[in-house]
Order: sequence, then C-alpha cells, then structure tokens
Amino acid sequence: MWGALVTGLGIGALAAANVGPIWLLCVRTSARYGWRSGAAIGVGAAIVDLCYAVLGALGAAALLQLAPLRIGLGLLGAGVLVFLGLRTLRDAWRVRLGAEDASEVVDPRHALRTGLVATASNPLTILTWGAVFSGAAAADVAAGPTSAVAFVIGIGMGSLLLHLGLSGVAAVLGARVGTTALRWTDAVSGIGLMGFGILLGIRTVQDS
Repeated sequence: MWGALVTGLGIGALAAANVGPIWLLCVRTSARYGWRSGAAIGVGAAIVDLCYAVLGALGAAALLQLAPLRIGLGLLGAGVLVFLGLRTLRDAWRVRLGAEDASEVVDPRHALRTGLVATASNPLTILTWGAVFSGAAAADVAAGPTSAVAFVIGIGMGSLLLHLGLSGVAAVLGARVGTTALRWTDAVSGIGLMGFGILLGIRTVQDS
C-alpha cells in the first residue's frame, strides 16, 4: 500500500511538472495575482488529475476508443485551451495592471474554476492514466484494491504538491518583477496555451 502511494506521488508530480497548458496557467496566475490564486489553479488541476486517474483505473479509457466521442472531446478541449490563450494574450496588452474583470482568475474561486475547466479540457489524458495504471498493476504496484486506491490517491497528492510548490516560486518571482515582465509572462503564457490547444486539435484529427 505505502509503496503504491509513494509511486503514485512520484508519477503525479512528474506529470504535473511537464511544461504544458496547466503549468503555464499556474505560473502566469501566481506571478500576476499571487500564491492563493495560483494555488487554486493547482487545486483544480489536482482534482481533475485524480478524477481522470480514477476513470483510467476503472477502464474508462475503453470508451475513448469510440472515434466520434474521442474526436468530439478532443476538439472541445482544443477550443477551451485556445480561448484561454486568447484571453491571457489580451491581458498582455492592457495598460493598467489589475484591470481584470470578474470573469478572470483574480479571485481564487475564479482561479479554481479555471483550473478545473482547463485541466478537464483534455479528457484524452484518461488514456494516459489508463496506460499508467495498467503498467502499475502489471508491476504489482497497484495489483490489489487497497494498493490501487493508494496509487490513485498518490497521483492526486503528487499533482497537488507540485502545483502548490510551482505556485509559490512563481508568486515570489512575480512580486519582484515589474509590469513589463508580467505582460511578457501573459504574452508567453497566452501563446503557449493557444499552441497547446492547436496541437491538441491537430492530434485529435490525425488520430481519427
């Protein structure tokens, strides 16, 4: 059980450490709005990672073998990421810092919602978690019910801890830089989010 938990922690942290749309969103939010909002993004991401890991463990990946469902979810997720990227890119050209409206991630509640939506925008990761769980079961890491539960809990905890740490570092750095640097952070994050969204869309079409 403890071995499965530790293994899950490591895998969850490694998955969260990969530079991707949630990584960019977490860094950008923390740098601009502080640790609380960035941490809320991380909490949202960890919740979805845990849910998708559970679905992968339960065999939900088989449903995504249905081409119409897979293509529809993939294109929907691509659209969400492109939208978030455009919204973030818009902030790079704002004249005054702190001119955001209530729909954005200034407030931790909005940040949590954004983290949930952004992470959930790529349901095809269930396929990845399904493969990870199958490998863990084959290696006797998550072969039994207790160890399987510990494994998926570890994944969620690992994702959460990594995102909280990333938020803290980004918040400290964001507090030490000026408006110009924050605008560049917005620009890079926005372009990155759009790029990941376009890539997801292309891969979804190609895999169909």
